[in-house]
Amino acid sequence: MIEDRERKTGKEILMILIKAIFYLFLVYFYINKPLLYAEYPGLAKASGAIMVFLGPSLVISVVRLVIIYWYIRKHKFKNNVKDNFILGINRIQSILNTVFFVIAGITLFNIKIEEFIFSVSIVAAAIAVTFKDYINNMINGLIIMFSDRLSLGDHIKIGEHEGKILDITLINMILQNEDSDMVIIPNSLAFSSVIVNQSKQNIKKLSIEFDMSLANGFTPEYLENHLYKIIQDYSENVVEGGLTVKTLAINKDVAIFKVMILLKRYDKIKEREIRRAINTALIRLSATLHKGKQIDTEKKVSD
Repeated sequence: MIEDRERKTGKEILMILIKAIFYLFLVYFYINKPLLYAEYPGLAKASGAIMVFLGPSLVISVVRLVIIYWYIRKHKFKNNVKDNFILGINRIQSILNTVFFVIAGITLFNIKIEEFIFSVSIVAAAIAVTFKDYINNMINGLIIMFSDRLSLGDHIKIGEHEGKILDITLINMILQNEDSDMVIIPNSLAFSSVIVNQSKQNIKKLSIEFDMSLANGFTPEYLENHLYKIIQDYSENVVEGGLTVKTLAINKDVAIFKVMILLKRYDKIKEREIRRAINTALIRLSATLHKGKQIDTEKKVSD
């Protein structure tokens, strides 16, 4: 990981040096006014437009590189580096480069600033009305990128969706759920929703809701003791005494329970195994009682 980052940084520095040399050549020609510029005025305009774009773009590239270098040194190349901060810096650089490119186009085509500002104001108003949802997503996306509450690789839950953050764009947040499906959530929805960041918690909660017939006579204490024996094989992953059974509701024929298990760490594979073991135990418990009732009924009929 460190070697790949260093290799990428080396390429970026090389590109900055090449752009800087090219920019210095353009500045030199702009000052000395070669005969080629006099013969071809369009070439002079194009060179000036490139200078308008390349100069600020170089400054932004250097500033971005310094910020990222400081950021990486601050975290000492740890595995928990919040790469979404770097992602946000890259997005801002792209936006600024677009602005510089537009300014360079104005210089190339000799567009008057007053006319351009008036035209842009009208277009911007139309865009703001037409694409307000996209603009809102972009703003919220930048806020999320620079937030220390969410990071690339975090396992989060937004409403009914749960998964690992793979990427944060200016429009969407991309999650990967347990079935390896890509879940795309608009940034505005993620920004305005309640987000449970399970990677920032010291423990992970596993909850399973189920119902049992009132005729079985099960109590939360009985179910708790029964299920606690099931998770003994996963003591390395489960917090000691971290299993509880609560009664959510009591209806006419069934009682609805909820079992909650505290896990020491997030482990998708172990969580799936524990969930399957609990579900299997509940199914077998119900099936055993149902079978016992059938045997009693058969005895009464035979008597």
